[in-house]
Amino acid sequence: MTSEITPFRIDVPQADLDDLRARLANTRWPDQPAGGAEWRLGAPVGYVRELAEYWRTGFDWRAHEERINAFPQFTTTIDGTNVHFLHVTSPEPHATPVLLTHGWPGSIVEFLDVIGPLTDPRAYGGDPEDALHVVVPSIPGYGFSGPTPEPDWGPERIARAFAELMTRLGYPRFGAHGGDWGAIISRELAVRFPERLLGIHVTMLATAVVRTEADLEGLDELDKGRRSLEKGAKFSREGTGYAMIQATKPQTLAYGLHDSPAGQLAWIAEKFRSFSNATQDLIDRDDLLADVSIYWFTETANSSARLYAALTGGWGAPPPPNTVPTAVAVFPDDIGLPIRALAERTDKIVRWTEFPTGGHFPALEEPDALIGDIRGFFRSLR
Repeated sequence: MTSEITPFRIDVPQADLDDLRARLANTRWPDQPAGGAEWRLGAPVGYVRELAEYWRTGFDWRAHEERINAFPQFTTTIDGTNVHFLHVTSPEPHATPVLLTHGWPGSIVEFLDVIGPLTDPRAYGGDPEDALHVVVPSIPGYGFSGPTPEPDWGPERIARAFAELMTRLGYPRFGAHGGDWGAIISRELAVRFPERLLGIHVTMLATAVVRTEADLEGLDELDKGRRSLEKGAKFSREGTGYAMIQATKPQTLAYGLHDSPAGQLAWIAEKFRSFSNATQDLIDRDDLLADVSIYWFTETANSSARLYAALTGGWGAPPPPNTVPTAVAVFPDDIGLPIRALAERTDKIVRWTEFPTGGHFPALEEPDALIGDIRGFFRSLR
């Protein structure tokens, strides 16, 4: 196994751009049922058609390619698979190294606007003592890491790979932040490498969501607990179909997403709205399309979905205890509402911040709030 780290630059062939536009122009659109179904049955045809037309005729991929290429990027091979990552060092000499991990259907695009304020707070009117060295990997099987050659790349294996990545970069101890799968992977790092993790900051803690009436017993925040139970029940009832498909038959799903950019667009765009319980788009459509474009150009619809099928122990398995200092940033419109008392049963909670607005993608929805909370947490660990 090589430990070589190679500089990387995104350069999507023009032929791929031309092919994308031709496929979008030739999309065969499904019917839209009458009767006010709107978003209840999924992304409406009119919405996806309009977004696809903008993707075809107005969206400037080259501008986003240039935007990402402005950050130092690299690739390396770990455990037989390629790992792509941004590595942005702070100009402050005593900065803390922190790993930022995205989830599904996210990508490194989620973090582009927070990298500058985190690595160089002085330039953004902040305190230089809050500076971080930032590593932003594309999860194996996602984005420019490309498809994994084997199917069994779950959170445990990814955590081991990311620990090795930080070793190669010269960071024996480091912090971690993530949401969605990034939160699960960050916690997995803390469980498996507690001696190396300074602390983890997450925006999702699925193990602390109220799932049954029994979870309410003994809670001081009973009203909040009932809201958590109701929100979780609604998501289980209406929002988990995608996860069950990706956890059981991702290969079958892949034929549609891999061959049809409109299919890939609809599959992701609907989640960017529904995961934040939104009735309107909260994410800039250019950021959304940059994210979807990465899945399309890297051909990772299939391998990214396989992560759901590689979860050891299955969904709902009891979590192992986490002894690393943990901060949880709670955004009210996320898919789940974690409860601190439940979190403290399994995790070493040292910071708990509840924000008035924001959903599943806070780095894109509420970047200032997220930046401030990340800074505050890692400052407290010094």
